[in-house]
Amino acid sequence: MKVTVVGAGAVGASCAEYIAIKNFASEVVLVDIKEGFAEGKAMDLMQTASLNGFDTKITGTTGDYSKTAGSDICVITSGIARKPGMSRDELLGINAGIVKTVAASLVEQSPNTIIIVVSNPMDTMTYLVHKATGLPKNRIIGMGGALDSARFKYRLAEALEAPISDVDGMVIGGHSDKGMVPLTRLATRNSVPVSEFLSEERLEQVKQDTKVGGATLTGLLGTSAWYAPGAAVSGMVQAIACDTKKIFPCSALLEGEYGLSGLCIGVPAVLGKNGIEKIVEINLSTEEKEALTSSAEAVKNNNAALNF
Repeated sequence: MKVTVVGAGAVGASCAEYIAIKNFASEVVLVDIKEGFAEGKAMDLMQTASLNGFDTKITGTTGDYSKTAGSDICVITSGIARKPGMSRDELLGINAGIVKTVAASLVEQSPNTIIIVVSNPMDTMTYLVHKATGLPKNRIIGMGGALDSARFKYRLAEALEAPISDVDGMVIGGHSDKGMVPLTRLATRNSVPVSEFLSEERLEQVKQDTKVGGATLTGLLGTSAWYAPGAAVSGMVQAIACDTKKIFPCSALLEGEYGLSGLCIGVPAVLGKNGIEKIVEINLSTEEKEALTSSAEAVKNNNAALNF
């Protein structure tokens, strides 16, 4: 199992680290455009192998995509990260050109690969990869929903004063501060609806805190977060590599599901050896459907700004 991660910055390096530590891949290749940067990150990570007990080989390269040939899974994290006060959508113009070039280079070397897109605005970048590569829709996946759901569960556990292992919940919709749809109605604490423990007002606060989760961290850190995004990607990569059939909310190309077509947006999907094995359609309330439709319109507006 060979995995390529493009972009050796904080998010890309965290992806590589978590994948390596889980020890299911034989090789991880880090790619970056900055001379020596990916090579340095790879060497630093390899020097933790004996300490962390993994045998995954990590290598780095400065823009030599031939080193990525035969990758089973490729992760695209490249592009600029957002700064405090920026929305993910403001990165569209710069990151579109980068992601399009990277995707083409990856597919040239690994035509049978599965691509996971992390670069923002993530739903639009996922759609761009579909248009730029023409790969089957099951083999292109956007990461956002997995991260947003992890942040949702963190906020739920905080509000419940419960261990996070007791909490389950999901976020669908666009990976943006306004577009996320945290499904508080379906969230549970050990199978008991969280509404049994929390007031409507507290649940609404959880929802709003979840939606601005990335912006909150950007304000505190001065740049985008990296630990949770890296962990979200590694979980998805492991589900594909190990064919676990685990459900992740992730950005998928829709063709009628949820009444939506011609865009990528966050919905629950079963991930396995073929990438997206199945899109799971759950029964949404009227309010949830309206929120998802509104989110989809915003994503389509972003998509319209792309030049193919």
